[in-house]
Amino acid sequence: MTFPIVKRPHREHLVQWMKDRSECLVMTADLTGSCEADAFREAYPERYFSMGMAEQNMASAAGAMAREGFKPFLHTFAVFLTRRIYDQVAMSIAYPNVSVRLMGFLPGITTPGGVTHQAIDDIALMRALPNMTILDCADATQVEGVLDATERIPGPVYVRVLRGEVPRIFPEGRAFPLDCLTVLRRDGEARTLLLTSSICTEYGILATEAESLADVPLIHANAAAIKPFPKAALLDLLPGITDIVVAENHSIIGGLGSLVCEIVATEGLGIRVHRLGLQDTFAYGASRAYLAKHLGFDANAIEAKLCGIHARTARGHIESRHENVHSDAKIEGL
Repeated sequence: MTFPIVKRPHREHLVQWMKDRSECLVMTADLTGSCEADAFREAYPERYFSMGMAEQNMASAAGAMAREGFKPFLHTFAVFLTRRIYDQVAMSIAYPNVSVRLMGFLPGITTPGGVTHQAIDDIALMRALPNMTILDCADATQVEGVLDATERIPGPVYVRVLRGEVPRIFPEGRAFPLDCLTVLRRDGEARTLLLTSSICTEYGILATEAESLADVPLIHANAAAIKPFPKAALLDLLPGITDIVVAENHSIIGGLGSLVCEIVATEGLGIRVHRLGLQDTFAYGASRAYLAKHLGFDANAIEAKLCGIHARTARGHIESRHENVHSDAKIEGL
């Protein structure tokens, strides 16, 4: 299956969404175009703040602005919003529980920029912060819908945003799923649940459509709300399930897979959980398709895991979508 591609879905939607929300501000850290905030800068210069390469200062300033009734939307790369400025986010934003939205671009391996730019532990870090909501976009529809979702959330929100050329998997205009899981496939008598997030949702669809799994009853669901996680929705899918496969664009430590393990253990369910993601390792500079393959969570890896559970032979010939590394999404060359 191929999906239609939407170019820079956040860019124009941000301008339209902010039009009648004068309390909403945009702050950037020298990556305005690369984080698709350049159109907002041109449309509403009085509500745009370029903070330079000073992310710690940006977080502290955003916390202060939020205390005065504004809603700052911080735009920079996910690794800089989490690992680099963790103390400022904790003390100036999470602790006072203020309405700051942290829009984190380049989550996981969605950049060839190497370890300095790859946010592979951001969910683990942000999950540990009290008051912090975490949302993880899987396609263009969720990127467009996540701004509306933040309106329903008090306190700080961290969003993993996909940029550049983004597939549209879900119907245009569908609301961002805050309180539920989005079921993409549900067969009767399924004993395996595939749970995916971020770019792994596209990989999961490709994997479950493989000929090797055509007659294997499966459930495939997308998780977009990571914290608070829709636990009740997960439990509703688990009767009869013996194996859960979690595929995520993140380290297997502290992310979606860990979260599922916590629920299964706490509920005493006795279900095996298989975690596909970065296996306690850093990534490196390479294309997304190459990294997902060699780190073991692309469509072929998901197919192989599902086939192994069901004693099937995986074909291993699923073609993943390749992106132009030098795309127009990288305005500042990053």
